[in-house]
Amino acid sequence: MNNTLRFRRSAIAVTAAAVLPFALSACGGDSGSSKKDSASSPSEAAPPASQSSAGGDASMTDKPFGAACASVPKDGAGSFDGMAKDPVATAASNNPALSTLVAAVKKAGLVDTLNNAQNITVFAPTNDAFAKIPKADLDKVLNDKATLTKILTYHVVGQKLTPQQLENGSFDTLEKGKVSTSGSGTAYKVNDSANVVCGNVPTANATVYIVDTVLMPK
Repeated sequence: MNNTLRFRRSAIAVTAAAVLPFALSACGGDSGSSKKDSASSPSEAAPPASQSSAGGDASMTDKPFGAACASVPKDGAGSFDGMAKDPVATAASNNPALSTLVAAVKKAGLVDTLNNAQNITVFAPTNDAFAKIPKADLDKVLNDKATLTKILTYHVVGQKLTPQQLENGSFDTLEKGKVSTSGSGTAYKVNDSANVVCGNVPTANATVYIVDTVLMPK
């Protein structure tokens, strides 16, 4: 009985943790993916292609990488050093590019749960990724807790992933589905649709890969 309770508590904590990244998926669907390239800024879309030639150097992926990392504050709570000291939901709240995601997590009341999860990976959609989703669709999902939770947990993997593991990977998500990853060096894609625009960002309890498109469960 104790083992069962422990398992259920762990599952609940991890599921909630998934939420943060998933707000982004909210109702992105195929339409969000198809409009990805045109909706994302040139600086976000370019990183993978422009940096792929440097991808062979493993040392480049020991730290955060990607063109969108340039917008991260140089110091303070929102800097890479600052984010590394805080649990993922708190760290994200200090990153201006993730304000929409953070708002969704707060709306779902999952901030504390997400912060208490351990050793997870979050594929976190940017504000621009959310902007690709029609407002009416996004609002509908944000007001449907069951659907929102399903989408958000699809953005969370229950282990910390290194860039090398993303080269040709398939990982179980908290939603019970799978996400696939491909690429090398500093150029990676998730589900062949979302570009990692700032990857390998450490927080106290998670590794974050910021993506330019909301992921949707199959």
